[in-house]
Amino acid sequence: MKTGLIRLAALSGAIAVAAGAFGAHGAGGKAAEWLRTGGQYELIHALAAIVAVQLGAEWAAALLLGGSALFAATLYAMALGAPHWLGAVTPLGGVGMILGWLLLAWRGGPKGRRR
Repeated sequence: MKTGLIRLAALSGAIAVAAGAFGAHGAGGKAAEWLRTGGQYELIHALAAIVAVQLGAEWAAALLLGGSALFAATLYAMALGAPHWLGAVTPLGGVGMILGWLLLAWRGGPKGRRR
């Protein structure tokens, strides 16, 4: 599970950089803002997921990755022309990220140890 999560986090980081670059150089207006925001959140949470895996908190890593993927994907989709009702789904990704951070706070550290 660790290797798979780290690979997903690395792919998430690559997607985030690509989205941010497109937002900075290829898009304008609201689309650029959505790409930038999605890219920032996705990149931060890809790195956090790698740290969580290294701390033995795989479920926290999965929530961080899943939440950031949903959050960013809805923003990317709207930036590329998808219907704006997808913006109502974006906060669900935020909830996933928050739950990931909370689980990391509760379960972070070597496996089997609660802090």
